[in-house]
Amino acid sequence: MAVDTSPRSITWTYVDGEWIDGNPKLIGPTSHAMWLASTVFDGARWFDGISPDLDLHCQRVNRSATNMGMKPTMTPEQIEALALEGVKKFDGKTAIYIKPMYWAEHGTSYSVVAPDAESTRFALCLFEAPMGTAKPSSLTLSPFRRPSPEVAMTIAKAGSLYPNSGRMIIEAHSRGFDNALALDMNGNVAETASSNIFMVKDGVVMTPIANGTFLAGITRARVIGLLREAGFDVREVTLTVKDFETADEIFTSGNYSKIAPVTKFEERSLQEGPVARKALELYMDWARSGGRNDI
Repeated sequence: MAVDTSPRSITWTYVDGEWIDGNPKLIGPTSHAMWLASTVFDGARWFDGISPDLDLHCQRVNRSATNMGMKPTMTPEQIEALALEGVKKFDGKTAIYIKPMYWAEHGTSYSVVAPDAESTRFALCLFEAPMGTAKPSSLTLSPFRRPSPEVAMTIAKAGSLYPNSGRMIIEAHSRGFDNALALDMNGNVAETASSNIFMVKDGVVMTPIANGTFLAGITRARVIGLLREAGFDVREVTLTVKDFETADEIFTSGNYSKIAPVTKFEERSLQEGPVARKALELYMDWARSGGRNDI
């Protein structure tokens, strides 16, 4: 029986100069991206008439493409303008995920494994995706780890990194948890399987220092800046599992759900903490004020 390839929510994709409804067939069996994983993407959000840090997400997808060995075919400004054009195709009642992406169609003349920069293709996909903001989650330690820059394309938001995240989540769900805490190859905390992570101890807010093993996200940077401006002591430091076992509060940040509390880590229950609530309040106040200050 053929698999239904239709999208699971209302979706519009811009590719090759036109907007297409649904899930267009863009990659074939000989496409480099299909069998050699030369795909990068980014993810911004539109909700309540705003799209926070859309410009930064558009800039990052181009950096990811370049780092993967591809050649961006759109400027960040063109991507941003297209995204806002695409938003108008929706009724505005449901939040939208904005996903610009690049992939290679062919390998180079000297090696099929390496992407041919001149064959880079671009698409911009928008689809309805309700916000999961402030939704509590449970967390367990994953047996799998984040790769180091020497062994994986960690300097790009690359599709090839996500099967590792997927197996972390599947394994965590098999044990009754929503998500997994991932360590780096040195055994220090990196992030969760799908978001950056923060903890609070004795009033100090801490998050793992960016060391090249995980994507230090745009929302993460925004939260750090906003909390510091509000007077919080926020530190980017090396953190261990033991630190999280004794944390007063744990919360996550990410573009998909913004800020969300962790209310269970392993067998320990935690309360939804005041710092997570304040971080979300600060973020939404900044976003709704039209804030575009640098981070």
